[in-house]
Amino acid sequence: MNKSAEKSAEVRFERVSLRAPAGIATVLADLSFAIAPGGFVALVGPSGAGKTSLLRLINRLAEPSAGRIYLEGKDLKQLPVVELRRRVALVNQESKLLNMTVQHSLGYPLRLRGLSASQIETTVLDWADRLKIPADWLARTEVELSVGQQQRVAIARSLLTQPQVLLLDEPTSAQDLGYSEFLLSLLATQAQNQRLTVIMANHQLDLVERYATQLLHLHQGRLVNNSPAHQVNWSALREQIIDAEQREQADWDD
Repeated sequence: MNKSAEKSAEVRFERVSLRAPAGIATVLADLSFAIAPGGFVALVGPSGAGKTSLLRLINRLAEPSAGRIYLEGKDLKQLPVVELRRRVALVNQESKLLNMTVQHSLGYPLRLRGLSASQIETTVLDWADRLKIPADWLARTEVELSVGQQQRVAIARSLLTQPQVLLLDEPTSAQDLGYSEFLLSLLATQAQNQRLTVIMANHQLDLVERYATQLLHLHQGRLVNNSPAHQVNWSALREQIIDAEQREQADWDD
């Protein structure tokens, strides 16, 4: 088996639902879809649609109330959590550096995997360069970085572990347009060349539509569209989401 085949991973949901901890409200309802290995998925929908909850299910930070989730045909519940999280990395919208310097934070997951100091240093510097993390950031701590800078470091920290699946929650929310375009282009290249499966929640549809291969559109916890990206009417989708958010805001105001 070649290296790219070893890294590839299909993600599949079969009638997955998630209820709020108190069991009162349904967060996600009866979701079924598949994501091919190396897919670059745009997970979209108005605020509160369930995007973050869906990402957390794939990394088992939450457990479905019903249904099953599969990675490479294996039920996630059959995978030890440590193994799963080595294969599936999640970058939250706001990510912390664990009170470490940037360099130590980047190297931390590699130390846990038993890499030598020289291997860690080489890998950290390589990915810092790829993600345009300046050398003078490496000695900084969390309090010396902006939210956007912390976000950039967290993405590098996840990529350098070479996961099969990368889950991103609004990764461009605190980035300027130039860096956002650079980041999505890099991720699209990783998906295509390294068979990295990327699932990204993102409100910036004008960026997303250039790189996504698949759309998952959530509304009120339900999947209302699962389509190849090239078949999506992105202008109409943008209007639908804006309209939904305005209506929900009006309901709150009432």
